Amino acid sequence: MSSEQTPDPTLSAAEEAEPRPARVTAAAAIAAVEGLALVVGGAWMLVGGLTGHPADRTAAVTGGVTLLVLALLPLLAARGLIRLRGWSRGPAVITQVMALPVAYNMVGADGVAVPAGIALGVVAFAALYMLINPETTLALGIRGPGNAGKRS
Repeated sequence: MSSEQTPDPTLSAAEEAEPRPARVTAAAAIAAVEGLALVVGGAWMLVGGLTGHPADRTAAVTGGVTLLVLALLPLLAARGLIRLRGWSRGPAVITQVMALPVAYNMVGADGVAVPAGIALGVVAFAALYMLINPETTLALGIRGPGNAGKRS
């Protein structure tokens, strides 16, 4: 077995010794809540499509499965952020960018969707701010362009 496949106990201890910035924890929590909301929405659509009488059963089932698959992105990103993995910022940012047009469309709707859209937009912008913050970048070990070979 190579050293790449064997976990290094000193590395885990070093990672645990560094405190996780509050911004990273908050961004992970937001991504996790968004992922769970997609799971709930997808399950609701899927169960409704299979047991109810939707106008288009195929569309309801497809929409439910799509939401369940889309839920993987923010859930994996949240897990990576909690573990301070550098790769997790990309999926977390993508999740927030995808939430912005959804929020915009919800604000243009009627009824309860308007305040929900406003809340989603505010949360997505807040998460984006936390994810691009230099403190988050440093905590995740992300180096800027041209700094890939440099040690910090």
